[in-house]
This record gives sequence, structure tokens and C-alpha cells, in this order.
Amino acid sequence: MEHKIIDGKAFADRLVSQLAVEVARLVAEHHLLPGLAVVLVGEDPASQVYVRNKVRQTEATGMRSIEHRLPASTSENDLLALVDKLNRDPAVHGILVQMPLPAHINDQSVINAIDPDKDVDGFHVINVGRLTTGLPSLVSCTPQGCLMLIKDRLGSLSGKHAVVVGRSNIVGKPMAALLLREHCTVTIAHSRTVDLAAECRRADILVAAVGKPELIRGDWIKPGATVIDVGINRVAKPDGGTRLVGDVAFDEAVKVAGAITPVPGGVGPMTIACLLRNTVIAACQQAKLPTNLA
Repeated sequence: MEHKIIDGKAFADRLVSQLAVEVARLVAEHHLLPGLAVVLVGEDPASQVYVRNKVRQTEATGMRSIEHRLPASTSENDLLALVDKLNRDPAVHGILVQMPLPAHINDQSVINAIDPDKDVDGFHVINVGRLTTGLPSLVSCTPQGCLMLIKDRLGSLSGKHAVVVGRSNIVGKPMAALLLREHCTVTIAHSRTVDLAAECRRADILVAAVGKPELIRGDWIKPGATVIDVGINRVAKPDGGTRLVGDVAFDEAVKVAGAITPVPGGVGPMTIACLLRNTVIAACQQAKLPTNLA
């Protein structure tokens, strides 16, 4: 059973260690210290945890971490002014504005104000366009992490049938684009798909990113398929309290799948690791230097 589990945390730890080596090389050989600026607006508890983890891991790789915490009352104009300042700061190679933003601020306006070359979240419309048209780009971190886990397990993906359940701009759409780039045949399924179970059963690679706890059951899985569960859902336990589950009914699916990510400990750790990877790549691109990262 253990060989079926894709250990995202172990993979992410290895990636962060590789990044630390690359950062040390860039500093020693080129006096280039990659810098990541993280902007948090408001007091959302989950966002505070995410930002704290991002800052800690940025520092663990030896990179420069720049943190801006702004009150929830911050105006959109003031936030855009800060983004502009960070765009012009040569010590900042990556900019991440933590989502969600307060309701009075337009998320897309802020995302598209970030210099595309510093958009380490990969959300800017230019980076999305570059990815979709097959050009080099900074890629959204969660789907990039998913792809790395899939390729680590399967090697070449050419000709495999991949089904992505979910069509969000953050995961579903870029995931499909990445899988197309690997020469998969890709189906995007969603809440209005007719006979979703049948679509899932066709998948050699199944990526679940729909945000519905344990929607995908074990008998929806093609025997031997690789299952990547992006969902993080908090549900009540029968004896009180809560627990985290994915979009896949893990206990059922693990009996059928050839490989599967758990929740937690699967995709989640890869998101931050890929954010740091994007920052190093962005720093090298801005300095017109090659990187040793695969």
C-alpha cells in the first residue's frame, strides 16, 4: 500500500534543498540574492498561516524575504501603489499578493498590476497567455507542483488520457494546459459534466480540483490510474472536531489507483516549493543568467 502513496512533502523537501543549493551558487558566483515580496492585506486567519509558512520557507532557502502586512481598510489605490513600488525595486524578483483580498479591492486589477516577469504566482494574464500558447512562462504553482509529482511517478506522459475535474483559473485551466504540453489527451470536467463518473473512469491521470469533499469515489477510478487530489476541505468528525479531506474518497480510491496523493501531505507542500522555484527562475531571468534547476 505504501508504494501507492505519492509523498508530496518528501518531494517538496527535496526541491527546497535543491533551491537552497542554487541560491547559494547564485550568491557566490553572481552576487544575485533572489528576493520574494509577500503582501498580506487584512487579518484572514488562513492567509496569515499561508504567509507565515511562505516567509519561513523563503528564508530557509537563503533567499531574501520581504513582507508587507496591510490593514483590511487599505484602499485599492494604495495597494496598487505598493505593487508599483515593488515592480521597480531591483532587489525584488518575485511578488505575491495573498488572496483573497478584501471585498472592496478588485483581485484581477491587482494581479494584472504585477510585472509579469515578477508574477511568481503565475496568475497574470500575460503568463496565462504564454502558457496557453506554449511560450516560456511563470506557471501557477499548484498545477506546476502536480505536474512534477505526476512526472516523477510516471516519467513520459505522452499519449496518456488525463482528466482534470475543475475549471478554475488557478488550478484546472493551467493544469490542462500543462498536461497538453506533455502530449496528453486532456478532458476538462466540471460541475455540469454529464456522467462525471464515466469521464473519470477513462483517466490514466485524474486530477481532482473541484472543492467538494470526497466527491470522487473509488469506483470512479480506472484501475492503476494516477490520482492527484488538489482538494483541501475541512469536514466535521462524528465524535466532534474537524478533519481535512480531499476531493477524492481516499480510503476507497487507494485500493484501485496505481498511485495517489494523500490529503494532507500530497499537493499542498508542493505549492510553496514551486513558489520558491518560480522566484529563483524569475531572478535568473531578470539577471539574464542560466539556472541549474530542471
